[in-house]
Amino acid sequence: MLFDKNTYIERRRLLKERIGSGIILLMGNNDAPANYPNNVYRFRQDSSFLYFFGQHREGLAGIIDVDNDQEYLVGDDIDIEDIVWFGSVASVADMAAECGVAKTMPMKALPDFVRKAQSAGQRIHFLPPYRHDTMIQLMDMLGIHPSKQREAASVELIKAVVDQRAVKSADEIAEIERACAIGYEMHTTAMQMCRPGVTEQDIAGRISGIASSRGCMVSFPPIVTMHGEIMHGYPSPRPLEAGRLLLCDAGAETNENYCSDNTRTVPISGTFTQRQREIYDIVAECHDYALTLAAPGVKWWDVHFGVCRLMTERLKELGLMKGDTDEAVRAGAHAMFMPHGLGHMMGMDVHDMEGLGQTYVGFDDEVRPNLEQFGTNCLRCGRRLQEGFVMTDEPGIYFIPALIDDWKASGHCAEFLNFDKLETYKDFGGIRIEDDILITKDGCRYLGKERIPY
Repeated sequence: MLFDKNTYIERRRLLKERIGSGIILLMGNNDAPANYPNNVYRFRQDSSFLYFFGQHREGLAGIIDVDNDQEYLVGDDIDIEDIVWFGSVASVADMAAECGVAKTMPMKALPDFVRKAQSAGQRIHFLPPYRHDTMIQLMDMLGIHPSKQREAASVELIKAVVDQRAVKSADEIAEIERACAIGYEMHTTAMQMCRPGVTEQDIAGRISGIASSRGCMVSFPPIVTMHGEIMHGYPSPRPLEAGRLLLCDAGAETNENYCSDNTRTVPISGTFTQRQREIYDIVAECHDYALTLAAPGVKWWDVHFGVCRLMTERLKELGLMKGDTDEAVRAGAHAMFMPHGLGHMMGMDVHDMEGLGQTYVGFDDEVRPNLEQFGTNCLRCGRRLQEGFVMTDEPGIYFIPALIDDWKASGHCAEFLNFDKLETYKDFGGIRIEDDILITKDGCRYLGKERIPY
């Protein structure tokens, strides 16, 4: 476990206080076979279970009986056959003691426990599942078909978990900075390797190996591509070409599952062309401008659109956009160049808690998502920032040929876009610069003791 047991006791106490009544059921993850039962993917514990119970072993669940102030760690001890193959591990009782839980329960007893609680009128609070084996377990216990489980999940529990996990403690920040240190090595290695003839897959494999060599893993499959205009352009066997740009979006995840996430875009030939430098400088200015805006009490929505207005102004100076800046941003014309949000929360998940529902994670009763406008519908966060939030700051400018053709054909935002000039940028690709920031008492700061050059 990363933290001492009092940390987990206090986290569960706060959760009980917030929920008030019923049974809180937190499912851990099971092993996931890759191609046959005994050949499994690397195990990754569910982040919310890990946050409240701290245990990494597969096949566990946690019960918090709020009404009776009882907590259980649910799971089965391994048998002699498992010990022969995998060695001895702590008993479920020992794991429970480590995280301050007084009672244990075998997994086969969990369905009866849940059904008895339901019969007694207790509400079962559970989070939206994302693994199919968990969905089957929940269906067996609760009688809810997997297709209905996300909508049946407890909104009260979702909001309580989001509120707790969103604000990072000093110990959590230290663990994220460990991930950032690995990420620094990954990105500087990618920069050193970036030259004509090296393949995208070679770079991606090398930087993934850096995380593995630290006993860790990547926080998501690295995006290493000359086609930076593709948001998730995964690496191909194609050799890097002189004159083009290489976008590398990658991060590390520590053994305790705290993440980093950075992006750098570099010229494969070693120097930018004038046109590349002009666009790069706009992205860098937008990246730095976000750091001057982000602070407790400020809405991330306003940080995002502040950056969008600056980007629009600078693109007007290059002749790619035109018209009134505020009207252009209101119409969503800037999304031609940046169709994603400025950033997202980060923590134990690289897109922190996204599986709980982005509406709950990134928004609140004050700031609601706009799902109708292209670009704005991909804004992952808009809520007011709080001290202790960890955010990514990742503006980008992309020239997507199919999007240019689509908007030109329909005349969409034609009063704000110079399509004739956009035609000449179809071979450009894309540029993104991304860093991880901590919202502090007075503003924000970079995470990571060494900043990746940009």
